[in-house]
Amino acid sequence: MSELERQAAACLQPSFPGHEVPEWVARWLERGLGGITLFAYNVHDPAQLAELTTALRAERPELLISIDEEGGDVTRLEAEGGSSYPGNLALGAVDDVALTEEVASAIAGELARAGVNLNMAPVADTNTNPRNPVIGVRSFGSDPELVARHVVAFVAGTQRQGVAACAKHFPGHGDTAVDSHRELPTVGDDLASALLPFRAAVEAGVKAVMTGHLLVPGLDDAPATISRPIVSGLLRGELGFDGLIFTDALEMQGISGTRGVPEAAVLALAAGADALCLGHDLHEEAVEQVHAAIVGAVRSGRLAEERVAEAAERVAAVCRWASPTDEGAADRSIGAEASRRALEYSGDVVVGGAILVLELVPEANIAAGEALHGLADLLPDAVAVQLREAPRDLAGLVARHEGRRFVLVVRDAARHPWQQATVAAVAALRPDAIVVETGLPGSSPDGPASISTYGAGRANLAAAAEALSL
Repeated sequence: MSELERQAAACLQPSFPGHEVPEWVARWLERGLGGITLFAYNVHDPAQLAELTTALRAERPELLISIDEEGGDVTRLEAEGGSSYPGNLALGAVDDVALTEEVASAIAGELARAGVNLNMAPVADTNTNPRNPVIGVRSFGSDPELVARHVVAFVAGTQRQGVAACAKHFPGHGDTAVDSHRELPTVGDDLASALLPFRAAVEAGVKAVMTGHLLVPGLDDAPATISRPIVSGLLRGELGFDGLIFTDALEMQGISGTRGVPEAAVLALAAGADALCLGHDLHEEAVEQVHAAIVGAVRSGRLAEERVAEAAERVAAVCRWASPTDEGAADRSIGAEASRRALEYSGDVVVGGAILVLELVPEANIAAGEALHGLADLLPDAVAVQLREAPRDLAGLVARHEGRRFVLVVRDAARHPWQQATVAAVAALRPDAIVVETGLPGSSPDGPASISTYGAGRANLAAAAEALSL
């Protein structure tokens, strides 16, 4: 391969399903592929994951292996059973930066032992729009100064384990009303506040920043990921960031919907991005297409070869810096402690005897995926019933579970009228019902006792289960 072709390959960050290295991935690693993004479909247990990353590096030692391990709702290491650590909103609710740093360090220690050298965290978005469908509990909160100090703590905890942190989604996905997985969001007017946590992350020495597929009126009419004024002008120039710029997944409709993935990749590199995340569902064919598009753009004069070489070097620089070891320190008890401290109560939430867990399940956050665990798993003598819409025969449901205390698990109930209506109807029939809100706390009908967990990770739910069982 030519030097240009190897440099173009070094900018790619694809994925593959399964627990073994496919032949096509091995072939591309030999050709200079710069990185791999892992997802839940790559993880069975820590030992298996360590074997997989070892096998990948046997093909190419200088490899950036990244994963989304935010804690709380977004976990790849513990997708089946739920995360042992709370997510950002719970940490923001506690507002103890030393605790946040220890949680981040514990997560990074687990990644280090598994051979992962970049965590796509922390989320640095300030969730100022309570209707936001994709950030929510993934943010430390709605106060940019609070978010900034916890972003700094999370970066410090991650990077002290030799794992690169990646602050996302620049310039801020918090004040949006749509999900960039599905369409292109428009950022609200207060860009200065949205940028505050990213400025803090840059000043704290974060090794990577991820761009969001976001429209920022007044700065450019192109999404941030492919906007030179935003990537090179704002992030590189004004904020002074000289580290690795990672794109969010290019398969997302917010960026690829109108131009396709290969063209988005070329435009992202031209704008100043370095590592091109291709996403969960794009594999061998996409790598071939994106690579060909980059090489073709250079040879046609649309993309400077020096820009591709610069991007490839920034990927290599993070690989040289990262030093994860199989002795990375991780203490899951800190996750349990943080989740307990985050709980907020209203009324008498202690349950004696048999329980019916009525789980009101909204459409899953795409970044997190469908949860495979629930509160009922953690409560003795509990029966679980899931609802994805208001029940047609609530009175019959209540009658069938006579003698059981009702515990309703809701997620962002303030965003979902059917959840609010169901809670009110259950409370009218069973005034002793308890509501467990696992998303953004909001107004709820008067009457039911309640617990707010600030997240739906296993650690969050375990803390709620302890409170219910005291």
